[in-house]
Amino acid sequence: MSDTAIAEMSFEEAMAALEQVVSALEKGEVALEQSIVLYERGAALKAHCAAKLKDAEEKVELIRAQEGRAVGTTPAEGK
Repeated sequence: MSDTAIAEMSFEEAMAALEQVVSALEKGEVALEQSIVLYERGAALKAHCAAKLKDAEEKVELIRAQEGRAVGTTPAEGK
């Protein structure tokens, strides 16, 4: 796993790190204490990714508003 601080990670780096955490936890080959550490890291990575996505959505809305287009987002999946 990367030693890069989560706050410094790009969205893609954080998603890759989160996938590594999930994979390690799913295998169930880590000790309980390490599982807790991994779970905490996974939660932090998930929050970081969610914040990055929210920032991106806000930027897109700003661009759309500046172009005079409708503002707001609609779900890409489901309704």
